[in-house]
Amino acid sequence: MPDRLTSSQRAHLRSLAHGQDPLVHIGKEGLTDAVEQSVAEAFNTRELVTIRVLDNAPRDVRDIAEAVAAALDDVQVVRTIGGTALLYRPHPEEPEIVLPEAGTN
Repeated sequence: MPDRLTSSQRAHLRSLAHGQDPLVHIGKEGLTDAVEQSVAEAFNTRELVTIRVLDNAPRDVRDIAEAVAAALDDVQVVRTIGGTALLYRPHPEEPEIVLPEAGTN
């Protein structure tokens, strides 16, 4: 997996996740071990995970998304907008999502 996603790869992932409801909500407790475990479990069944950071969370959505990506192997932040973050991790053996090649439009 590349270290960084290209803009066309991010756009492709955003289009796939359009309309997807958040699977994990993060509130006033912030990023806890239980939240990290929930995100890790969500990646067992899918490659795109949307998380919602509530207004009462102690950190902003970008900080929390980056912390989740750093805590879990091969997770990348696709996008943060408002209080929502989209995270991507390809399945290690049988990826379902095929990313556009880097450098193509």
